[in-house]
Amino acid sequence: MLSEDELALLEAIKQTGSLSRAAAKLGKAPSTVSHAARQLETRFDALLFDRRRYRLQLTPAGQLLAHEAARLSTDVRRLTQRVKQVAGGWEDRLTIVTDEVLGFAALVPVIRAFDALQSGVSLRITHEVLGGTWDALREGRADLVIGATNEPPLIPRLRWLELGVVEWVFAISPRHLLAKASQPLERDAIAAHRGIVVADSSRRPDARSYGVLGGQAALAVPSMRAKLQAQREGLGVGWLPKSIAAPFVKSGELVEMRTADPREPNTLYIGWRGDHEGRALDWWVEQIKQPRLASRLVRGLSIDT
Repeated sequence: MLSEDELALLEAIKQTGSLSRAAAKLGKAPSTVSHAARQLETRFDALLFDRRRYRLQLTPAGQLLAHEAARLSTDVRRLTQRVKQVAGGWEDRLTIVTDEVLGFAALVPVIRAFDALQSGVSLRITHEVLGGTWDALREGRADLVIGATNEPPLIPRLRWLELGVVEWVFAISPRHLLAKASQPLERDAIAAHRGIVVADSSRRPDARSYGVLGGQAALAVPSMRAKLQAQREGLGVGWLPKSIAAPFVKSGELVEMRTADPREPNTLYIGWRGDHEGRALDWWVEQIKQPRLASRLVRGLSIDT
C-alpha cells in the first residue's frame, strides 16, 4: 500500500513530466522528490520512471502502480467510511421489499428524505407478490416489507403495523361479453369467464391466487400492470384496486360492474424483524408510522409509468 505522499508524487510526475516541476507542485525540494522516486523503484524492484526522454514519464509499470494504488486508496477510504457508518449505528445496506401492488412512485418522497440524512446507507428496493412479500422477510431477503397483504404469518420476532386498507372494484373491458350482463353479477355468471390474477411469487406450497372463484378458469400474470392490461384488452375479468382502476373507468377503457358478492377490502401491512437493529430501519419504520404518509401510500396505489 502506498502512502498519501507516494500517491501524490506519482500523480505530480504524471501531470508535470518533470521532477523539478513535480517538486514545485508538491512544495518540496527537487532532491527530496528525486530521492523519493528512487526509493519507490527500489521498493518495487522495477523501473517506474522513464528518464530517457526530455519529458519524464511513467513507465507501463509505473502507470500500473499509480492506477492500482489510487484505486486501492479510494477503496480503503470508502471502507473506512463504511466502518465508521456501521459503528455509528447505521446499516451498511437496507433492503426493502414492497408488495407489487404498491407503486414505486409512492416511495420517491421518502427516499429523498432519507437521502437528505446523508447516512451512507445503500438502499435496495425490490418487490414481491402476495405471500412472496412475507417470504422475503422470513428468508432474510428483506429488512423491511411494505404493503404486504394477508395477515402477518408466524415469523420469529416479527413486528408489524397496519398500513391501510385497499378497496377493490370489479372492472372489465366494455368489449367483454360480461359487460352486457345484468347487474349485480352473480357468482355463476362471473365463474363462466376466465379470471385474471396476479401470480403469487411465494414458493411455499400454500401459495394461492386471490379473486378467483371455485372452478373458474384463470390466467395468472406476473404483475398488477399486466393484470390491468389483460383486463383492458378483454382477455378476462377480475378485481382491481379502486385507485388503479379509477382513471381507466373514467376514460371508458374499463367498466365497473356491481356484483352480488362484493370483495372485502384488504389490509396492507409493514413488517420487520425485531432482531434487526439499525438507525436506517428505525427511521423508515418511524416515517411509515406517520398516518399522513401511510394514507398517502395506500391512496396513491397506481401503475407506475
